Amino acid sequence: MIPDSINLREFASRYAAAWCSQNPQSVAGFFAPDGSLTINDAAPAIGRTAIAQSARGFMSAFPDMQVVMDKLVTRNGHIEFHWTLTGTNTGPAGTGHSVRISGFEQWHFAEDGSIANSFGHFDAQEYQHQLQQGFGRS
Repeated sequence: MIPDSINLREFASRYAAAWCSQNPQSVAGFFAPDGSLTINDAAPAIGRTAIAQSARGFMSAFPDMQVVMDKLVTRNGHIEFHWTLTGTNTGPAGTGHSVRISGFEQWHFAEDGSIANSFGHFDAQEYQHQLQQGFGRS
């Protein structure tokens, strides 16, 4: 269900900005208290504390991380938030390589307009390749 009271474009823009903020709690604040974030079919992060931990992992790995909204798609009663992440893996044990990866999250909303469940998808093999070789390198 997509709440009528939510301005999706504005919500998605603020969500992308939260990922760029280096403040994992700002990402978690978009979710319902018992909401979940699943990334590439891994075990879901359930609850705001766990979601903040997931966000912290990316933020730590990519201190210069930028996430931009590419588009929003409404499909079968849910929203797909399409994004592109760019950053340099200079965090702890980082490779020093730049990445540019696109993906999307499939959002299901709670009645209060927060995200109840997000199912994120990106090409993990390409991501790993870029971590090891850098973006744009073969």
